[in-house]
Formats: sequence, structure tokens, C-alpha cells
Amino acid sequence: MADARRPSTRSAAGPALLPRAPDAAGPALLPDASGRALSRRAALAAIATLGLAACGRAAPARAAGARVVSLSPSTTEAVCAIGAGTALVGRSRQCDHPPEVLRLPSVGGYADPSIEAIIALSPTLVVGARGPAGPALDEALRAHGIATCFPETESLAQIEEMLTELGRRLDAAPGAEQAIGRLRARRLAVEQAVKGAPRVRTALLFDTSPVFVAGPGSFPDELIRLAGGENVIARGGAYPSISVEQLLALDPDVLLDGTSDDAGAQGASRLAALRDAPGWRSLRAVREGRLRPLNTDVAMRPGPRIGDGLAAIARALHGDALALSDAAAVPPSPSGGAGLASPLPRTAP
Repeated sequence: MADARRPSTRSAAGPALLPRAPDAAGPALLPDASGRALSRRAALAAIATLGLAACGRAAPARAAGARVVSLSPSTTEAVCAIGAGTALVGRSRQCDHPPEVLRLPSVGGYADPSIEAIIALSPTLVVGARGPAGPALDEALRAHGIATCFPETESLAQIEEMLTELGRRLDAAPGAEQAIGRLRARRLAVEQAVKGAPRVRTALLFDTSPVFVAGPGSFPDELIRLAGGENVIARGGAYPSISVEQLLALDPDVLLDGTSDDAGAQGASRLAALRDAPGWRSLRAVREGRLRPLNTDVAMRPGPRIGDGLAAIARALHGDALALSDAAAVPPSPSGGAGLASPLPRTAP
């Protein structure tokens, strides 16, 4: 999902982002040039048309002089998590973690980056999640001699591959190995915590008008399974649209709410606003108080914190009493911080 993404379901994360192309934040909701959120409907409709190359064929960036522009929250987090934050010189306006990246110049949105703004930062590498900008962005950047990497991150294995590839390109292989180790340790802890617990029939919603859900083949579907759940959406593709009547027929035990415009419980949830609406109020999960909000910045952003997203989903399904340590909830980067690079000085026109 789009970062959000693939994401987050929001845009600045990912909505971390919405369901991405074989990418919202995104998990997420994708914002337009003015900063307003594009409809999830438009974001999901873009999925069928996307096909970015995984990583551009230009020469890899050399770590010593690397200048990286990241166009999605998940890849920005990944660059910092592997200890290469000093190479970052630009970001998308949705990139918000770690907080230090907010000091970097923005080159536009996840859905609408500015080629001119990117080129002005003289990057040696542009990274990002696959998204609505499509193959034209990759081709335009490579035409200017800029290496690109737009990896697919629709599973935990692919997220690990992204970290490995960024570690290779930025001479940060040890940091990538550490980030992958933390992710795997978090996954193992969740799997051990839910071992033996009854499977919880679950639906994860990204939007309500129309209803978009996590389906088979998406990374949220994998998270539900690893967290001890059973996704009731078993057909229709990775991010299908279904009717309320279909949701009623499936009758999930728990509804995971990824519809917030902002991360966490403080966001405006479309789903919570429909609790008393016809059809919705008949859902057993709504009637019995099993509508569980997700912090989409963590749970729906396919980056190095996805282990914490997995833990959040496990708690949403099984309750806060789940025996799961938070010791590794926010793993530090190998460098101890983002350590951001300074942008190039502006030159007189």
C-alpha cells in the first residue's frame, strides 16, 4: 500500500500511505500538490496502472559522496535506520520520521514530486516506494544521470530486501543487517506471544466510501496472519473494494480501523463516525465494541518499524494483556540518530 503508503494509511504518512501499487502510504492516504489528501479511491485506482522498475540501472551511489533524496516515508526511515541518514539531502512532504528529517527541504508529495526540486539538490540516488508517480518519474531521473531505487515492499521479506539493497548502495551493510535483525526479533516475539491463541477473524479497513480493505497478497494481510488473525477478506486482490453488505456477511470478530486522517487515536476516523449508521451498526464487531484504531504511521508503513506495527496489530486482536515486551519498540539507528546532511548552498541565478 502506499507507503501507506504502503502504506500508513495516511499520507504524511503514509497516511503512511495507502495501498500502493504493487507499492500509500502510504497506508494510506496520498496528498496532492496543495497538501490536501487525495481520496483513497483515487489512490487505489492508480494501483492497477503502476509499474516502476525495482531499482534504476544507473550506477549505485557511492557512500562517501552520496546525496540521497527519499520520496516516501518508508524509505526515509529505512535510510536512517541503517545508519546512512547523513546522506539524506531531501524528502517528500510526507516524510516525518525520525523528527530530524523535517529539517530537510521537501521536494513535493509522494504522489506529485517535483523533478526540478529533486535535481536542484544534486542527488546521486533517489529512493522511494512504488507509487502514483509511475514509471515516468524513474525514467526522467535516470535521463538526468541520477540513480534510482523504487523497491517493492508488499511483504516482510521484500521490506528486508529493501533494507539490504539500501545498505549495499549506501555502504551501510552492517546497519542494514542490524535493522533486519531487530525486525526479525520483533516478529519472533509476536509469533511467540500469540502462539496457541485462537485465530481472530479480522477485517482491516482503509476507507469507508467506498469500503477498501486489506486483501490477500498485501503486506497488511501478512501482518494479520502473523499477529494471530485470520483475514476474512480472502479474494478480490490485495486492496479490494467491497460493499457493507459483503462485510456484514463476512461478520469479522474485529475491525481494524486504518481510516484515520492522522496517526493514532487523535486522528479523524471515518469508521468510528459510522458506528450508528445503518448497516454499520449491525456489524457484530461494532455492536460488541471491537473496533480497534491503528496508528497507521507504524502499522501501515512498510519500513524498518513494521515489527512494531505487527506488535500493534497483535495487541489490537488479542488485547493489551498480550505478553509482549516493548523493549525494542523504537529501535535506534546504528549511528544513534538521523545525522542529516546539509543541503547544497544556493547559488545565485
